[in-house]
Amino acid sequence: MRTRTGKTEDDPIGADAEEAAPAAPAPAPRSGGVAVLTRLIVVLAVLAVAGGGIWLVTRAATPEASPTTTEIPALQVKAADVRPGSVVPAGGAVAGGAEQQTSPQQVRPSSTGPATLTQWASQVAAATGVPARALQAYGNAELAMRADQPSCKISWATLAGIGRIESNHGQYAGAVLGADGRPSKPIIGVPLDGSAGVQAIGDTDGGRYDGDAGVDRAVGPMQFIPGTWRKWASDGNGDGLGDPQQIDDAALAAARYLCAGGRDMASPGGWWAGILSYNNSTEYAQKVFGLADGYAKAAQAARKQG
Repeated sequence: MRTRTGKTEDDPIGADAEEAAPAAPAPAPRSGGVAVLTRLIVVLAVLAVAGGGIWLVTRAATPEASPTTTEIPALQVKAADVRPGSVVPAGGAVAGGAEQQTSPQQVRPSSTGPATLTQWASQVAAATGVPARALQAYGNAELAMRADQPSCKISWATLAGIGRIESNHGQYAGAVLGADGRPSKPIIGVPLDGSAGVQAIGDTDGGRYDGDAGVDRAVGPMQFIPGTWRKWASDGNGDGLGDPQQIDDAALAAARYLCAGGRDMASPGGWWAGILSYNNSTEYAQKVFGLADGYAKAAQAARKQG
């Protein structure tokens, strides 16, 4: 989870300063051609300065891409052609087919739909290509937030979109996501040392989570910076621990992070604000949008067929 922030600087020269400047002495008479040429040069100079100012404002207001959008697995993901803030991804069927299910192994007391989140995940995995174990984590996080913060309306599909970009659902660099929700080898990002395209973030955990006592690195399937993890650490699998490498914990922490401040993740403004808070890159958000939309629609189609 790495963010960039664009800043726009105000014009340092105010109107009062212009008025206070002493008047220049009147120029000596010149020929008409020279006067016209002088006026033309002044007009062109003003237009050039104005145009440069507009470019600077536009450039500063555009979020920059972070390393996540230029590294595998995000490199192969296509950004959706959609304007930020205009629409939200399709709504996926409620995870597990239940309204009040909050545990991966909790049986839903109903006669319709999948009986457990595990069964739901298996069905959706076949339709989406997302590993069933990862879907259990994303679905569990959605259901937990429906119980704890129903106004947020976070979707498993959005969490799956983030998980795909951040770590290919816990399978980054050849890792295998185990039945316990942990990758076969720790997922640790690049050093955040301020080198080209990366933020500079000094060590905040003494290397506890990322194994680097010099600078921070994003960790786990949802790529939390250690300092951020300390604030949002969650126990998604009910073992009494919060581990950023464990996908149930990481997915729930990501859901809580996205829902911060009473955000409505089912509204266009809320959804885009949430994703950009996770990674302040328009391209990143468009990639998450395309993935989440595709996952939700595939799950909807599978549900209608089944």
